[in-house]
Amino acid sequence: MDNKRPLQAHLSLLAAQVCWGLMSPIGKDAMSRGLSGLDMVTFRVAGAAILFWLSSLVAKGEHVPTKDVLKLGAAALFGVTLNQCMFTIGLSFTSPINASIATTSMPIFAMLLSFLILREPLSLLKVSGVAIGCSGAVILILTSISAGSSKVGDIRGDLLCMAAQLSFALYLSLFSKFVKRYSAITVNKWMFTWATLYVLPFSSGNLAGISWQAIPFSVWMETVYVVVMGTFVSYLLMMFAQQTLRPTVVSIYNYVQPIVAVTASVLTGLGVFKPAQGLAIILVFSGVWMVTKSKSRRDVEQSASGAAEKPQH
Repeated sequence: MDNKRPLQAHLSLLAAQVCWGLMSPIGKDAMSRGLSGLDMVTFRVAGAAILFWLSSLVAKGEHVPTKDVLKLGAAALFGVTLNQCMFTIGLSFTSPINASIATTSMPIFAMLLSFLILREPLSLLKVSGVAIGCSGAVILILTSISAGSSKVGDIRGDLLCMAAQLSFALYLSLFSKFVKRYSAITVNKWMFTWATLYVLPFSSGNLAGISWQAIPFSVWMETVYVVVMGTFVSYLLMMFAQQTLRPTVVSIYNYVQPIVAVTASVLTGLGVFKPAQGLAIILVFSGVWMVTKSKSRRDVEQSASGAAEKPQH
């Protein structure tokens, strides 16, 4: 393997998380000035599908058998459709700060699903990490329940954003090995095409009712950012990194999103940062750190193999 590839993968993930972190306040502003959450989801998936198909025209062609196209349809359901629908609609309800904090719960869901699906071992460190991370999520939800303003949070949005992380964690657990067969452009081309087919039947009525001329130009520019940088570029970078890095490493970069989103939201006045949210971030971050520091099944097997091969004296 090229020694530069892991570094490129890490830098790609970092850039993707910055794009997603900025997308929360930018997308929230657009959805508060004329567009609904379902409208934004439709623009995201359809716009990204078009961009990925255009990119595939200049990229190296890959043949994808029909059976794999169908598998990418299943992957798209969890990795794009449910993930983006729940997160974007959730963002339209809650604050960009809470939405970004919710994204940090994904590694915890990934650990639980790895135990259930991939038979990864559970340890005291993992269980403790989940408990601590969940306590942070509970604090976040309780803060939203008592909030009198969407700038602080909304329970509906928080739960939807967390459900989006569960959906993406399920995608990582079920399809992370399969998507490595193809390039990032090929995978995204088909996944976003499937996602568009899933979403359009539910959103076509909404799109027909949009008062296009009444929506400010700045809102369309924010939508362009969400489609191009917050979807096309970020997914391309994330998929590139996923070809090299393990799912747990991919998920740990979710730490970056709330840092970017909190800073941008507070500076633009789209969110209000409360001490309880700070405590929630600390608890969730601590929980995720504990989960990712614990040994995977492969680590345990390698340790056991190394011990067995060690010469006896």
